[in-house]
Amino acid sequence: MHQQDSSTEVLTQAILRYAVERIRMNPPTLDGPKPEKTLRAMVGHTIGKEGLGGLEALRIFTDVLAPACISVDHPRFFSFVPAAPTEAATLFDLVVGASSICGTSWLEAAGAVLAENDALRWLSDLAGFPAGAGGVFVSGGTAGNLSALITARSQWRKDPTNTTRGLIVTSEGAHSSVAQAAFVMDADLKTVPCDGRMLGSELAQTLSELTPTDRARVFAVVATSGTTNLGFIDDLAGIADVCGAEALWLHIDGAYGAAGLAAPSIRAQFTGIERADSFIVDPHKWLFAPFDCCALLYRSPEHARHAHRQHGDYLEVLYDGIWNPSDYAHHLSRRARGLPFWFSLATHGTDAYAAAVEQDLAR
Repeated sequence: MHQQDSSTEVLTQAILRYAVERIRMNPPTLDGPKPEKTLRAMVGHTIGKEGLGGLEALRIFTDVLAPACISVDHPRFFSFVPAAPTEAATLFDLVVGASSICGTSWLEAAGAVLAENDALRWLSDLAGFPAGAGGVFVSGGTAGNLSALITARSQWRKDPTNTTRGLIVTSEGAHSSVAQAAFVMDADLKTVPCDGRMLGSELAQTLSELTPTDRARVFAVVATSGTTNLGFIDDLAGIADVCGAEALWLHIDGAYGAAGLAAPSIRAQFTGIERADSFIVDPHKWLFAPFDCCALLYRSPEHARHAHRQHGDYLEVLYDGIWNPSDYAHHLSRRARGLPFWFSLATHGTDAYAAAVEQDLAR
């Protein structure tokens, strides 16, 4: 299966032609889902003891399977959260796939990690994080929120008296992944009643109403910069004041909205994000990268490393690396998913990104 022969060359050229033609589509076909019965009747069973051959498998994809997928980069696609990757980012995603990079550690992927960290540094600077900040690219906001909250609880449990079931406080408008993270972590969730946008005063009121036992269980507050349905940005400065006074980890879910940090015209709306302990933003949403790509940033990355570094005899060789991406989230093996975003940033420059976000806001 790994041999290079004439049929491999023919398949290579066919796949590259398809990829180039798809990238050139402006706009692409919108397409949409079909019933499973319809698709099965069209393709039969695609996996069997005898292979179909690469060209036939590619035909099935291009003629049947791809048209049953929505092109989320179509300008008329407004459902869910659309993606609009730059051509540079999409093209470089091909390079990442072809390069067989294991983005787990510095030992395996020093060059890729350096580039990813440059992209993370730009995001950290937009948020006003200190020079020592850092993080990692994960698959999406759900993985980013979960990993940040695992880190928060790890810090809370450094106090030997904090052995009970933890409690996360967030707003009614928080993304569903926050509740999912609480479920996965076997933690409880307390929501702050608010009119779309959580205020610091509302957070303080909710905390004050907790019993002493429940207050002692709180290990993190999750604020949102850009709620999914209506785009509300919580009172980040007020919430940061409360978290500072109460010694609580502040995580900010900016999966969609925090991309607005790139636009000088609305930067003031995010005041307070620079005081967070962690935040996320998804370049695959509003920073023109392909799926899947979420940036997870920590003010003090050593806290994440304490929570997430995996240990085993087979991993000892990795620990000498100056920056191992596997240490900063709930994962080990990973693709270098931040590289397409880095390539687009390096290609176009940050001024072009600021202009693009400003243009979106002006529409």
